[in-house]
Amino acid sequence: MDIIGTVLWPIKWVIEAILVAFHWVFTSIGMNGDDGTTWVLSIVGLVLVVRAALIPIFVRQIKSQRRMLEVAPQLKKIQDKYKGKKDQFSREAMSRETMEMYKKTGTNPLSSCLPLLLQMPIFFGLFSVLQNAQHEGIGVGLLTKGLSHSFGESVFLGAPLKLAISTADGSVPVIVIASIMVVLMTASQFITQLQIMSKNQSPEMKSSPMYKQQRMLLYVLPFIFLFSGFTFPLGVMFYWLVSNFWTMAQQFIVIRNMPTPGSEAALAREARLAKKGQRRGITIIEDEAPEVPEEPKATQRAQPVNPKNRKKKKKR
Repeated sequence: MDIIGTVLWPIKWVIEAILVAFHWVFTSIGMNGDDGTTWVLSIVGLVLVVRAALIPIFVRQIKSQRRMLEVAPQLKKIQDKYKGKKDQFSREAMSRETMEMYKKTGTNPLSSCLPLLLQMPIFFGLFSVLQNAQHEGIGVGLLTKGLSHSFGESVFLGAPLKLAISTADGSVPVIVIASIMVVLMTASQFITQLQIMSKNQSPEMKSSPMYKQQRMLLYVLPFIFLFSGFTFPLGVMFYWLVSNFWTMAQQFIVIRNMPTPGSEAALAREARLAKKGQRRGITIIEDEAPEVPEEPKATQRAQPVNPKNRKKKKKR
């Protein structure tokens, strides 16, 4: 077993366990175990489990992005300091000061890519499981020879899940389904990135180099999906597509409820909260204002008169 196979072995074992578990659930309720729909739903279940497990990392990613936003002005000062200086000494000094700033503030520019990086082994692990099933091999874990054969030969809407456009030999269903998924993947990723850039960026962030990098990714990612749509089997593409939909929905919830301070989304959230608070205030005044009973007026207590003083008054 090579190094990559050794690294992927535990990942493949977990992937097979989750796939077999969901496959058992769906077949237990009467679905055909050899049908592609059953295996596609099992892949969807795999996505849900993986993405749910990555939620704590996603929360850390949001916090890291907040810190990156805070240090953006400092980063811009360093870049302006060495602007136009292309000598080796200036580049090393700029890199050194940038790394010291990251270390001092506890930020990491790569943390925003962490969820995607953690999912890449799962992509390749699922690709390896499908490739193994294509040759009807026994899995490394719970995927027996019978289940491996069922997975490898499963067909979804006339297209085998183990095939890609590059290996379809002109199969129209494979080409059509793969093309539709590429379009959906590109659209979901574009919408996700667009809502981040248009609604969840502060003015300071929009003037930083990171914003320019995000704009580049907005137009580079479609080419990545074209490549994946040509080379990846349909089973792996189903995983990627459902994962993109999860990301899009998750990002929408985050932008709506935990927007970046100073961004358009943050202003919109403040307006919603203010409007909601105003409505609650009107309701309390009109409908729920309790009647406050009037307090009894305090009467001045008469001071007792000393008996000696009474006698003096009588004499007078």
